[in-house]
Amino acid sequence: MRKRFDQQLSLGATPISEVKIRIKGRDEMPPVLLGLQTIFTTPELNEKTFVILEEKVCKGKKNTGRNGMDLWHILVLSVVRHACNTNWDKLEYYANNDMSMRAIMGLHFSSFNDDFLFFEYQNILDNVSLLDAETLNKINAVVVEYGIKLFKKKEDQALELKADSFALETNVHFPTDLNLLWDSLRVTLRLVGKQLKDKPEVKGWRKLKSIVTTTKSLYRSCSQAVFKGKNEAYKKEMVRLYLNHARGLMNRVNDYLEKYPNAEMRKYNDYVLKFTDQIERRLIKGQIIPSEEKVYSIFEEHTEWLNKGKRSPELGNNILITTNQNHLILDYKIMYKEKDPSQIESLLARLKENFPNQKIESLSTDKGFYSKENKQQCVDAQIGNVIMPKKGKPTKEEYESEHTETFISLRRRHSAVESNINMLEHHGLNRCPDRGKAHYEKYVALSVLAYNLHHIGNELVRQRREKERIALQRKGYRQAA
Repeated sequence: MRKRFDQQLSLGATPISEVKIRIKGRDEMPPVLLGLQTIFTTPELNEKTFVILEEKVCKGKKNTGRNGMDLWHILVLSVVRHACNTNWDKLEYYANNDMSMRAIMGLHFSSFNDDFLFFEYQNILDNVSLLDAETLNKINAVVVEYGIKLFKKKEDQALELKADSFALETNVHFPTDLNLLWDSLRVTLRLVGKQLKDKPEVKGWRKLKSIVTTTKSLYRSCSQAVFKGKNEAYKKEMVRLYLNHARGLMNRVNDYLEKYPNAEMRKYNDYVLKFTDQIERRLIKGQIIPSEEKVYSIFEEHTEWLNKGKRSPELGNNILITTNQNHLILDYKIMYKEKDPSQIESLLARLKENFPNQKIESLSTDKGFYSKENKQQCVDAQIGNVIMPKKGKPTKEEYESEHTETFISLRRRHSAVESNINMLEHHGLNRCPDRGKAHYEKYVALSVLAYNLHHIGNELVRQRREKERIALQRKGYRQAA
């Protein structure tokens, strides 16, 4: 049975609304904790957030049994992990030893109390993993709505948007067709070993460990010959030995699957077929493998080869973000095998759906998003100023429109999105350590939520300091009088 939050007030415990966070300093933790405290203490935010969490974590479960981790604790732990761009071990340390974080979670800091709540590593991992990208996007929408109101200076203030994309790396090693074939073989053989524990009657796999050792030895010898050797005949001979061994194992596994079908084993055995074919075509027949046929990871299958104007390629996916004039991320999208120019139509649709009552004063992008159709779509969406520089040489009319004072000013402001991207990468979106597509998407959603809470916290800190400054000024005037 899970609860939203159940604080037992006793010696050493402070109500969350009364927790004082030290704002002097530049660390990311105080603003994020202040943002989380605002979610908890603002009735509207509190209710909406907990309803979303209950819908995901508690739906379909009985209200009996042992108490699980409170929903508030799950949210705080999730956000702090990404705000500090840390790992699970450091998060466990923070959860049990950081005074400010435990105070925001409504817990004792000192172990003097008998009811000191200690978080175990596996307990944190299991509970934080309960959230998914859809749930986090709903919470982020609530936070963004509050953030827009917090920053808004005028009631009718329009949005000034900036859109850009950047690469988020996946947790993969550098791929070659030789090591991808080895990955496929070792995983297939490992699955065979697991199956054999429950099927002792199966014959022919008694020397499985020896088969794995031989396969690895052939892979290493082949790699050294291909990447370090100079004798072309020897290279091809080693490749043929490696491929013949791999095909022999593939045929044995196929025979096994005819008697004992297994979808996961079939998937990796099919990869063996794919990579043996590609290696033969590339290294023996001298063919060039088209990029659309290539696979860059058999574990993170959504991984792409990204070389966006950079010297070294990156392995991952492009993320499109859209920020406003106050640097809040209003929209994001993971682009699976998509390019920048194809994003404008769907971006405008999402903005219209999520912010129906907000007027968009301007939308700026870089040259990579330009096309006549995209620019016209922005005009049709009644966006006041469309800052989308043209690729190549502009016409006289386009040159004049791109050299107006308004265009130049807004184009210069567009560089702020690069700063937002850099900050976002410091919230974890540089390389995703989590494995699997679902966890990859959740990782992005959590980082965006942590980023927005950080900015809201910074604004709350600024407002608090402004009030303190005004109070000191008034105090000084009174003393002088």
